[in-house]
Amino acid sequence: MHTARRSLDRELAHLLDKTQQLSSMVVEALERAMQALHTRDIELARTVVNNDKYVNTLRYQIEEDCLRTLATQQPAAFDLRLIVATTHIAVELERIGDHACSIANVVERMAEEDQINSLHKLPKMAKHAQLMVTKSIKAFVNRDAEMALSITRREEKIDKHYEALFHETLNEMQSDDYIQRATFLLWVGRHLERVGDRATNIAERVVFIVSGEFVEIG
Repeated sequence: MHTARRSLDRELAHLLDKTQQLSSMVVEALERAMQALHTRDIELARTVVNNDKYVNTLRYQIEEDCLRTLATQQPAAFDLRLIVATTHIAVELERIGDHACSIANVVERMAEEDQINSLHKLPKMAKHAQLMVTKSIKAFVNRDAEMALSITRREEKIDKHYEALFHETLNEMQSDDYIQRATFLLWVGRHLERVGDRATNIAERVVFIVSGEFVEIG
């Protein structure tokens, strides 16, 4: 194999490894934020917020690596699409980390509220959102456009859960004591819905890498 090709392949493999690492970090942040919400664990919520700086740092490292590879390796065709898409995927993952932080911040804001007996559809929404992120990155690593396209089904489920959450909490807002808590739960639901949207954006980039065409999923 040509020396230049081997060098490019090493750099591409390095980019994929870092992107998988970033994905794992934001999925863990989501899991911890939801656990903190469920258990009203303020310290765990603060850990999610404090760890976001590591997510941001890794995102910028990936972008810098992409720019360096573009400048030094002069990739073309598929390789060029892969590198350009990786910069966008890193941004989407970092934003997912921001959504996890926002959920964690809600936990702190609810510190003075009474214990919530039910989180309604939120645990199911969180599960679907986490699976969408994991699956979209798996599709990215495997260059699997079909897997990427299948993500739309989970996005539909998240949207349906959010709609149900909205109506359920709206009904419970008849009680003045519940209005504040219901608003917090709707905020969390909205952030989880946005995580699904960003996972879909990643999936669209995967289709672009494989086919060279931009396809709107969902």
